Amino acid sequence: MKKIIILVFTEGTVLMHSSLKGLTRKQRVEKSKKRKRPLPNDYFKHEIPNGNAVKKLKSWKNKGAEIYYLTSTTSEKEIDYIKSVLKRYNFPDNNNLLFRRKKEEYKDVAERLMPDILIEDDCESIGGKQEMTYINIKPELKKKIKLIKVKEFAGIDHLPDRLEILLNS
Repeated sequence: MKKIIILVFTEGTVLMHSSLKGLTRKQRVEKSKKRKRPLPNDYFKHEIPNGNAVKKLKSWKNKGAEIYYLTSTTSEKEIDYIKSVLKRYNFPDNNNLLFRRKKEEYKDVAERLMPDILIEDDCESIGGKQEMTYINIKPELKKKIKLIKVKEFAGIDHLPDRLEILLNS
């Protein structure tokens, strides 16, 4: 059986800032909308797993999936922070962190990897679906990628454990 490649967005999907812990999803979105920009230099250092994301991803990994992560950040220091968060919380395949290079968009990263499944949130706090990776992927490539869209900060706990169900949901 072919290994299933899953690309999951980090911030807002499987990670959230520690200041959002204990808040409802709606409160997280509202607080995120009000964040001062640019973010503080060490902002990404304080990311934590969203719900039981690690357990869910390990479940898929144990069933043969290969997990990749896509971060929103592009600075080397912030990418290192996300890498350290993935390692600290024992995310599976935590060395598989992808990011945008100069002049790249999220779609370019996804198109380069060509995952079987792309899991990302609806980008509610930053402008909605037009900000999503999948929306901007070339139409002929979209047909080959299963999108699983979740609400921002809702996590992935509710998604099926079985990969075949995930692929066909």
